[in-house]
Amino acid sequence: MIEEKVILVNENDEQIGLMPKLEAHEKAILHRAFSVFVFNDKNELLLQQRASSKYHSPLLWTNTCCSHQRDGEPNIEAGKRCLKEEMGFVTDLKESISFIYKAPFDNGLTEHEYDHVLLGTYNDEPEINNEEVVDWKWMLLKDVKLDIALQPDIYTEWFKIIFEKFYEHINILSDESNS
Repeated sequence: MIEEKVILVNENDEQIGLMPKLEAHEKAILHRAFSVFVFNDKNELLLQQRASSKYHSPLLWTNTCCSHQRDGEPNIEAGKRCLKEEMGFVTDLKESISFIYKAPFDNGLTEHEYDHVLLGTYNDEPEINNEEVVDWKWMLLKDVKLDIALQPDIYTEWFKIIFEKFYEHINILSDESNS
């Protein structure tokens, strides 16, 4: 199996190199990533619970899917690829916000990512890939925000950061994507 590489970037999201994914997380090197948020017509967000085999954040709840772009792969194409691989469907996506975050984990790895948030809509049930996802559910954003406040330990770090910093922005954008 070919070792997956991430795209190293500077603080302007300009590519400066490639590095094996695990090494980038061990060294906390800034790299490009994306987070997909898919909503249905009821304005509910599709959440996934990460598989137990994930090397960090196993069994935690998070946004619809997230991963890393491949070298030369545009953000939207990367998001669609990940949706198909993890959730078993593809839908149109649009770019919204992007931000840099750094989140250390108990296992010594650190996410240091320039994260692009992508939004889409979908109204059917996903066909999850059990190697990536153990469970899924639809939730209203206000209910997710409340649940994060009550049970922060069941959610991924990047998802909590997005909610803390960009809740109003995502809430407005999700309303627009459903109108």
